[in-house]
Amino acid sequence: MLKTVFAPGARVVIRDAEWLVRKVDRTSTGGQALSVVGLSELVKDKEAIFLTEIDKNVQVMDPVDTELVLDSSNYYRDSLLYIESLLRQTPPTDEKLYIGHQAAMDVVPYQLDPAILALKQPRQRILIADAVGLGKTIEVGILLTELIKRGRGKRILVLTVKSMLTQFQKELWSRFTIPLTRLDSIGIQRIRSRIPTNQNPFYYFDKSIISIDTLKQDIEYRTYLESCYWDIIVIDEAHNVADRGSSSLRARLAKLLSSRSDTLIMLSATPHDGKPRAFASLMNMLNPTAIADPDNYGPEDIKGLFVRRFKKDIKDQVKQSFKERKISIAKSQASPPEEAAFESFDELKFSKLDQRRTAGKLFKTTLVKALFSSPAACLQTIGHRVSKLEKDGDPDFESDIVSLNELAALLEKIGPKDFSKYQRLLEVIQDKSKGFGWNGKDPTDRLVIFSERIETLKFLEDNLRTDLKLKENQIITLHGGLSDIEQQDIVDAFGKEEAPVRLLLASDVASEGINLHFLCHRMIHFDIPWSLMVFQQRNGRIDRYGQEQEPAIVYLITESQNKEIQGDNRILELLIQKDDQAVKNIGDPSALMGVYDIELEENITAQAIEEGSTTEDFEARLQASAVDPLALLWGDEETPTGDDADEAVCKMPSLFQDDFSYFREAVEYIRRQQTIQADFDDLKKTVNLTAPLELENRFKYLPREIWPEDGQFILSSSREAIMAEIKRSRKEEKIWPRIHLLWEQHPAINWINDKVVAAFGRNQAPVITLKTGLQLGEAVFVMSGLIPNRRGHPLVHRWFGVHFENGSAASIVDFEEVVEKTGLKKERHPNQSEQLDFEKLKKLLPMAVGSAIQWMKLRRKEFEEQINEKLNVHYEELKRLKGKKYVQLEIRFSQSGAPGQISVDRKERERREIDRLFKEYLDWIQETMTTEDYPYVRVVAVLKGAN
Repeated sequence: MLKTVFAPGARVVIRDAEWLVRKVDRTSTGGQALSVVGLSELVKDKEAIFLTEIDKNVQVMDPVDTELVLDSSNYYRDSLLYIESLLRQTPPTDEKLYIGHQAAMDVVPYQLDPAILALKQPRQRILIADAVGLGKTIEVGILLTELIKRGRGKRILVLTVKSMLTQFQKELWSRFTIPLTRLDSIGIQRIRSRIPTNQNPFYYFDKSIISIDTLKQDIEYRTYLESCYWDIIVIDEAHNVADRGSSSLRARLAKLLSSRSDTLIMLSATPHDGKPRAFASLMNMLNPTAIADPDNYGPEDIKGLFVRRFKKDIKDQVKQSFKERKISIAKSQASPPEEAAFESFDELKFSKLDQRRTAGKLFKTTLVKALFSSPAACLQTIGHRVSKLEKDGDPDFESDIVSLNELAALLEKIGPKDFSKYQRLLEVIQDKSKGFGWNGKDPTDRLVIFSERIETLKFLEDNLRTDLKLKENQIITLHGGLSDIEQQDIVDAFGKEEAPVRLLLASDVASEGINLHFLCHRMIHFDIPWSLMVFQQRNGRIDRYGQEQEPAIVYLITESQNKEIQGDNRILELLIQKDDQAVKNIGDPSALMGVYDIELEENITAQAIEEGSTTEDFEARLQASAVDPLALLWGDEETPTGDDADEAVCKMPSLFQDDFSYFREAVEYIRRQQTIQADFDDLKKTVNLTAPLELENRFKYLPREIWPEDGQFILSSSREAIMAEIKRSRKEEKIWPRIHLLWEQHPAINWINDKVVAAFGRNQAPVITLKTGLQLGEAVFVMSGLIPNRRGHPLVHRWFGVHFENGSAASIVDFEEVVEKTGLKKERHPNQSEQLDFEKLKKLLPMAVGSAIQWMKLRRKEFEEQINEKLNVHYEELKRLKGKKYVQLEIRFSQSGAPGQISVDRKERERREIDRLFKEYLDWIQETMTTEDYPYVRVVAVLKGAN
């Protein structure tokens, strides 16, 4: 035995059984955990984890002892399948893209940029901050796929908002075959019934998706987190977990999770709220050593940690995918009862109520916001405040209560017929000459109406059902008061053609992340947002990547003869105009207000209304505030728009034309050993596969949704077919696509690989005799060489050939050159089962292995030279950052004013924390970037020339 090197792809003997190593992890006590799948008969297809500290007699086969064997299969099919299965399990070790771009999607260059940027970093920790609707889910899927291919994505945790759970889960499976188990309220109950009481569900499922609100509410699950570690954690809508100075459970959870994985990917279209500290908290989760002073940092501190683009940056790439939105304002003249209410409101003067502000606004401003939504919303606001004041019993508020009740009496007189905005809504919906001409009969033409107030949504649901002659199940309301299951079901139904729903009434809980564009291109804002961020979020539900129709967006406004109401409306109309201009010109509407927080933006609008600002004054204020802090933090770097995509995309070597060809040949091989039912359609590149029991067993720990009810898999290698199926599946009751993508990430292909890799026995390598490509006396030993890091993860992995001529080692040849020269991929080589002189070949084995080891040592030296140069720069940067953190610590405590000993103790604690953070990072670099000093070498096959 040579020096023991455990690495993915190695065949090992543990407890007298043969296993294939899938993954190697370092344990907390310095040993290694080997994730393996069984190859020999008693353990065939079983998955296990062995600890080298317990199983000390783990044997890795010495390549010099490789047994060379004859392949008797036609055209050397078994050998080619065996080599291919090993090739497919070879992880890339460079920064190129090999598989993510091959998912079921239309490849758009800019969507490859986050993966390109992340793979250049020592750790893949990145914030994808692209604008609403640009396809952040696809971008994260590409990066996840690349990491899984590299063996760095076995355990994945995704956190998202409740309404996005199913959408995110389905998108990653349908396009990338990444199986996330959904841990919503029903999923959690199901898991608790399936696993032992004391078992950690995050160990039970390797890949899961859960709402961060579920985690923060469930103390038991938060406890489970502390003992778990993942390869990758994804946090969607990451602005929700920024630390804004309060003891937010979301922020504390995210901070905990950020230390529980090597890879952290955050997604948010609005990650910066204008406060340096909040954004610094996100950056510090990605890299706790990056920012010394959270109040003062620049582009050089966070370079490589985020990427941000707008539609204007990439519009040339997506002319077909982004339709130009059509914006219109539908105005209605206030009815006499409304004018009476407006007049009463204008004259409203509170003796006590508005002596102080609540949440940055006067109560009268809160009231006008509700009034602009609907009489029902305003009545509810009045009712709540009057009830509170009457309960308090303070006589100073009696006159204010009287005034509010007088306004309420006038509002109660505004019925649906007198509610002019509602009547204008009916016109917009039904009258083709004045709006959409929509009747709800076409299942592919759905409508969404947004309102901030739930009371307004209730009014709309009650009245629209009758006035539009809709059935009970054709109109549905989505708001934050619904459970996670209810929210997901509504979103699913709205995108499913078979579902009866035609009209969605939505509060702003639906403005974050979810896809409403599949069957809908029309949106109506029943009330106008006071925040440009809400404009952006709402409109992004239908105006997004993949929308096939021209988005039609209508804003409803009630015109009044009252001067105050007129002025307020002009402020809101200016917001509509600014949102449209920003989308076309600067990309980010929220940059105009410069605060990047919905509540603060609403307060700016509220202040303009309270002060009676003219539109000129308000516009001047917006122009003065307009600043994009993320643009400043991006610095002078050029915005990545996919320019590097062509150079970054590569192909792994293969002996087969495509996945379909490989799968077909592999199934024929398996059929010689066991019965397997599979029907192939060569024209459509599709296979109908009945899952054998051992494949079915692999799905026990995967989400139930991806398992076909009848156990019949329909697999297709056609991306166009899969995308058509994704679209078609929205028409049916069961929304999960019936056809799966046939590519190397599907569990069926992984099962096929493990079956085929056992084509030859323990430490065996087939010999292939070729009458073309190699001359008599020539032989090529096909080798796989791997140099792992201290954690067992591949750092250098190469396939090559040791070329012999008449018994002497002539050269090392690149594997693809070997394939090209011998025609292994292009030609069919007849197997004439010639008698071989195995002894002569066997004598060459030690020389072949020795040459391979020496060659791999040179590759290790090259790698060390390259990585050391990068690491030296990195170490110097870390030293600089550590020094800056010490300086900031001194400054802060010199200004703190805390008593002497208390200040000293706190300062010492914080200094130790700084030391700990940098030590952890340096230890991680040592573990992951330091190579083992001896390569793992495997003899894969021998190619021999014949007459």
